[in-house]
Amino acid sequence: MTDSSSSPRRILVLWAAESSPNLGVAVLARGSHDLLRQAFPSAEFTFANYGAKPAEVPWGRPRSLVRERVLPRYGMQEFFRSFDLVWDTRSGDSFADIYGLGRHVTMSMVHEFARQGGARVAMAPQTIGPFTTRRGRALAKRTLSRSDFVFSRDPVSTEVATSLGRSPDLTSADLVFAIDQPTPGTSRDVLLNVSGLLWNENPHVDAVGYRRVVREVLDRLRSDGREVTLLAHVLDTPNPDNDVPAVRALAQEAGGDLEIVVPTDLDSVREAIAGANALIGSRMHACLNALSMGVPAVPLAYSRKFAPLLDSVGWSVGFDLRTDDLATMPGKVAEATALLDPAQARASAAAGRKSLDPIIDILRAAP
Repeated sequence: MTDSSSSPRRILVLWAAESSPNLGVAVLARGSHDLLRQAFPSAEFTFANYGAKPAEVPWGRPRSLVRERVLPRYGMQEFFRSFDLVWDTRSGDSFADIYGLGRHVTMSMVHEFARQGGARVAMAPQTIGPFTTRRGRALAKRTLSRSDFVFSRDPVSTEVATSLGRSPDLTSADLVFAIDQPTPGTSRDVLLNVSGLLWNENPHVDAVGYRRVVREVLDRLRSDGREVTLLAHVLDTPNPDNDVPAVRALAQEAGGDLEIVVPTDLDSVREAIAGANALIGSRMHACLNALSMGVPAVPLAYSRKFAPLLDSVGWSVGFDLRTDDLATMPGKVAEATALLDPAQARASAAAGRKSLDPIIDILRAAP
């Protein structure tokens, strides 16, 4: 390892901020901070995200970035040059072209210009791919080749990166496993996280089928004598994928006597989850938050990113809303909840934390 005097003094974390109403993005910010703080205890952190945009980087449109690079007005390159390490999270799963080439291009240009500014650039542990277009693959290959460090958060992502010519330096778990453990909040039995992203029409799953599944899961759990609390895993905002209207609608349909947990920040949701016996979640980071604290989880997956992440920490419980039979899913979810093993959840938490440790050594040992 290098001497601490060569440790980065200033770190820029891209595409994550604790101010984000999406608590999955907030998780990436906190996890990045808690992990990198172990490598560089005295570092100063700056976070940049769509809701926390630095004035020096005009990423509204790709042409704005190009214009600033060619005809500087805001000091973008000087801004990037002031950081010793740029930690590119891509919001966890946006290093892909499935959300549109515009997002992929913008994020990749910021990465490229940061590299040109002279900072070391790392791709933080994240999902890599899928890349469904020729341009998307070419851009991903360029980004990976220009990265000083590449970390993937699951074996499938590692395969994608390797196929593009850059094998990751490490395959680890998600950054949520780096977050310091909270003091558990109020004791509760089962938290049922309902996703506003899936409750309404969406490109991921059948919304009508999803609403039916969570209603029937709730009914089945209550008939089994379980106490259920509904959980929103986002902050209450006007965003269209807000969980809060969804959990309120479900509570009203169920008779209005259900407790609802609406978090005020990342700490409040983690404290609530830490106090539960189990969590059933449609938000991936609701499930990962639970497992990172040793709380058993039953994921209801809506994309390919769920299974590899869970498998990587030895957690095999879960269902897929895209491919599993929705008619029989509620009963199977209730049965799986009854059989959850807290010891296995604690083992998954330990495995996740351990998998991130080598990142500290890799970063500190770099010349």
